[in-house]
Amino acid sequence: MHQLLRSFPFPVHQAVPRRRAITVAAAWITMMALPAAPAWSSPQSASTGADSTASPPTPEVKIIGKAKPVQSLIDRKVYNVAADLNATTGSAADVLNTLPSVDVDADGKVSLRGDSKVVILVDGRPSAQLSGAGAGNGLQQFSANDIEKVEVLTNPPAEYRADGTGVINIVTKKARTLGTSGTLLASAGNGGRYVAGASGAHNTGTVKLSGGLGLRRDDRERIQVSNVALLAPGGGAASFSNTLAEEHTRRVIPSLKAGLDYRINDDQSLSADLNFRQRSGERRADQRYTSSLPDGSLTSSSDRRSDGREWSMSGSAGLGFKQKLSGPEETVDLLLQRTTDRERERYAYLNTATLPASGPRRDRLSLEHDFSSNSFNAAYRNELPEGRVLKLGFNVKRDNNSYANGGDHVDSLTEQIIVDPSLTNQFRYRQTVQALYASWEQTIGKWGVIAGTRTERTVAEGVLLTTGQRDTQRYAGIYPSLNLERMLNDASTLSLSLGRRLARPDPDDLNPYVDRKDIHNLRSGNPNLRPRETDALDIGYRVETDKNNYGVTAYLRQSRNGDTDVTTLLSPDVLLSTKVNWPKSRSGGMEFNVDAALIPALSGRLSGNLFYSEFVDSSLGMSGMKSTTGLNLKGSLDYRPTRGDTAQLSFSRAARRQTLQGEVSPVNLVNLGYKHQLTTDLSLVATVSDVFNGQRQRRTVSTPALMQQYERWQPGRIAFVGLTYLVGAPKKSKAASFEYDQ
Repeated sequence: MHQLLRSFPFPVHQAVPRRRAITVAAAWITMMALPAAPAWSSPQSASTGADSTASPPTPEVKIIGKAKPVQSLIDRKVYNVAADLNATTGSAADVLNTLPSVDVDADGKVSLRGDSKVVILVDGRPSAQLSGAGAGNGLQQFSANDIEKVEVLTNPPAEYRADGTGVINIVTKKARTLGTSGTLLASAGNGGRYVAGASGAHNTGTVKLSGGLGLRRDDRERIQVSNVALLAPGGGAASFSNTLAEEHTRRVIPSLKAGLDYRINDDQSLSADLNFRQRSGERRADQRYTSSLPDGSLTSSSDRRSDGREWSMSGSAGLGFKQKLSGPEETVDLLLQRTTDRERERYAYLNTATLPASGPRRDRLSLEHDFSSNSFNAAYRNELPEGRVLKLGFNVKRDNNSYANGGDHVDSLTEQIIVDPSLTNQFRYRQTVQALYASWEQTIGKWGVIAGTRTERTVAEGVLLTTGQRDTQRYAGIYPSLNLERMLNDASTLSLSLGRRLARPDPDDLNPYVDRKDIHNLRSGNPNLRPRETDALDIGYRVETDKNNYGVTAYLRQSRNGDTDVTTLLSPDVLLSTKVNWPKSRSGGMEFNVDAALIPALSGRLSGNLFYSEFVDSSLGMSGMKSTTGLNLKGSLDYRPTRGDTAQLSFSRAARRQTLQGEVSPVNLVNLGYKHQLTTDLSLVATVSDVFNGQRQRRTVSTPALMQQYERWQPGRIAFVGLTYLVGAPKKSKAASFEYDQ
């Protein structure tokens, strides 16, 4: 195929100028210094004076240590992102792309161990903005400076929804210490980019208030090249075609967040939160299409100019109530949440053809969607003696998605606007998921276990209002999970986890509407797409010491009703991509990670995923098994020549992957960062992301009818220089307290 593509009579691509260390001795001294008072006192209990008459006041003792970059728990890995300098100016997509097992492409699409069916939560809650086809844009708008840590759960326990093959939970910064504090930041980047933000928090012990404002301006370019060879029945190429598109997008993204936690009394508390984000900007594109015969003679040539505007608004609101029951650690939590996401896109096109010659033609396209999701969660938790924890819960979630698309063209003679029925479409999708779960956690000697089961019932309906087509899916299942951990000694641990997960199709993948933004490379959904069920097994070993951490995990996944993209030929110059199910697939691999202090001033981290995947498909005229292997790598070096200076180099490599009809090429990224502490509260940060413009993805497709080489390149070398200022200081409590991870 590559020899055939190299025979194109034109260039294949026409580039365009684009880590809580706590010392045992210090803790022992502190505990000895405390008389009758409890050794571990929280700021909240201190503020109420609950023990003020039991013992005389003691001086405050703080142990401030450096947070570990990675914390391994029985059911998840927790990544502290403070060490990532790009978190100051980048987006959530940039942060996630530095984590082991996680990959993010140029459009913000996230995959976990190579699987894009992953659930992304914010503070343990779902978000319409980070779900479905628009999740990539949502992550690119989400400011990384708001993130405290990220939890990655490859085999989540029963209290998490069974959606996807894993869960990524973004934990945002909260007011954890008494008093008033805040952060101011401002950064400027190349291409007119900038990031500005202000956040603050006030904590009295009874009331916690937090909030923030953010503003960022983004500028992105994208170049797409598609080379297609149509094959003759007897072999060889019958014709060639080339599509070159250059796209430029500028966006302004303001954001707002607010949170309230109010402790009514010792047994009851309320919480409320509000988040809002808007995006608006311009998107311009130029596209050139040519086709030719094997001898090089042109058969057609045309240009398409696009001027468009886009706008979106997303938000979430939550209201929670917590009630303590009769037991000392027995609680009931109620949570009501609503998330929304609205988007409007408008494009005007000017089409000109030089071969065969014809007059200019104007047409327009509008794309709209309105997503909303309402959920209610009731959770019971009881901490029993001897390290036992019982969790019971009920959850109901209802999604309402609507799409309205339209297109028309302007008559060249009469200037009348004529509606194009093939571009006019309305689609409604409703989905209700009801769930019950039970989980048991216990520590027995050196063993730890979390075992649970979850039952989910789903009713989904998609209606194509334009034609009256209605498709309904009803299904239910039981999804067990088990997480085991065995401490071998003070430093090493052996773990095992297994579970069953369900990956529901995205509403966009069920919508039969044909997206025609690129008239030569169309895309549509498949209303017959079925949910995928996956059984998973992980076995891991890790060693954690004060200075060095390393581990290895072997994993295996077996799925039914997997889905993949398939490209078909509609006409000599039009390709259509859609999703189809395959009967079964299997994947596995071995992950490793090393976190070590190389020399006193230099530390490094290295992680990798040596993967293997195979799938069987008898549809589309194919049979047998296809497989792929590869090695994904990520690493970073931190150099601290002085207490106030940090230089950082990070890299990632996503290996080549086999697809049903071809393969996807590797992607390599390199990032640089430097931080200088000017004063105790003021720091200067400079970053450069994607130093070598490696955000380039190539995909090949080979079928009996065609061969395609598709390249998507996003010049991503982005530089930022900025200042971060910490405002205020934590209020000291009267009782002894310990503060970690400061």
